[in-house]
Amino acid sequence: MSETTRAALITQLKTEVQGHADLTALNDEQLQTLVERALDAKIEWARENNPQVYSELSAMNFREKKFVTSSVYEAIRGLGVLGTIIGDPDITEVMINGYKNIFIEKEGKLSELTKHFESRRELEIIINKFVSQAGRQVNESEPIVDTRLDDGSRVSVVMPPVALNGPIVTIRRFPREAMTVQTLISYGSITPQVAELLQLLVECKYNIFISGGAGSGKTTFLNALSNFIPADERVITIEDSAELQIKNIRNLVRLETKNAGPDGKGAITVRDLIKSALRMRPERIVVGEVRGAEALDMLQAMNTGHDGSLSTGHANSTYDMLSRLETMVLQGADGLPLEAIRQQIASAIDIIIHLSRLRDKSRKTVEIVEVLHYDTEKRRIVINPLYEFRESDKSSREKVVGQLIRTDNEMQNVEKLRNAGINCVV
Repeated sequence: MSETTRAALITQLKTEVQGHADLTALNDEQLQTLVERALDAKIEWARENNPQVYSELSAMNFREKKFVTSSVYEAIRGLGVLGTIIGDPDITEVMINGYKNIFIEKEGKLSELTKHFESRRELEIIINKFVSQAGRQVNESEPIVDTRLDDGSRVSVVMPPVALNGPIVTIRRFPREAMTVQTLISYGSITPQVAELLQLLVECKYNIFISGGAGSGKTTFLNALSNFIPADERVITIEDSAELQIKNIRNLVRLETKNAGPDGKGAITVRDLIKSALRMRPERIVVGEVRGAEALDMLQAMNTGHDGSLSTGHANSTYDMLSRLETMVLQGADGLPLEAIRQQIASAIDIIIHLSRLRDKSRKTVEIVEVLHYDTEKRRIVINPLYEFRESDKSSREKVVGQLIRTDNEMQNVEKLRNAGINCVV
């Protein structure tokens, strides 16, 4: 059999099998049987309708038939085009906008692939495959689902009728090896001197908040900082989708949120988990990201003896992060005076590290500030910039060149450093 005929046969069989009404309900053995029957039916059809094709199909030996049926089976039960994509460890993000449009992020750059799924039906089958493996379902009545692949990749699915251009799948992938500060230094995100400072701040239990826009590397940076936590402490991590890879902590508790079931019940939020974590005698709490009312509980935890806590949040600047925290706290405590909220934020957070994705798609740490206090006269939170990213003369439109530069401002909140026996000037 020629390669062209074999490829056409595999495509035809895959299309026919994918049209089976109960395909997603079949187990592996039943699907294999269905594929074999489809091949037999195709040979029988050719015998009666196309003698030339029949002569090629009937000449197939057992090995050739096995190859064809296995190829069809893997294309359906496997992940098809998606399996090839996620097999590339350098791809960090996959965006599927309907079955014909696939975009990937690789080495920080976004590009569109020429390959695509053969039909919307094929994409829907693959979606149902990994959604059902996680014990979930996705359909018209429940068109939005978040889940994970076997390798830990985070998956967001949005189906019609909510998605107007067909099934939408977004996959965020994570490095197999835990991110370290040494890696951040090699990427040029921070300098060795900044790394030493951050290690001191984490070890001395400064409450650190990491801010930045989407895709700026907040979770990556949080993971690197988390590995500075002393190994003898009890740490509780709280995440929407487990991404952190903390390797050196033995007394580690990992908590993950849970979405509501089909009946709309059973959801467990970040806020629920923070409240639960406080009853587990943590020395530190690491919250992957605060987005809403849980910000109030996070700040209260930082203010009530859980120093050294770490978290992240979406924002376009340090001041924007402070403003967003105010808004999030109000979601959890409507009616709380704004002045009281700002005092709580200023009292809870010691350090804010702001990250950004620059015009050349590189991810950089652009600012490190300490949060000083709430100024009652000016009615604002006072911050003290310690490091700022400055571009050099070698920068161009296509390539950003620069590094974090120490400002002339001395660090003022040095009490925790002194309590740890450190008297150096930061």
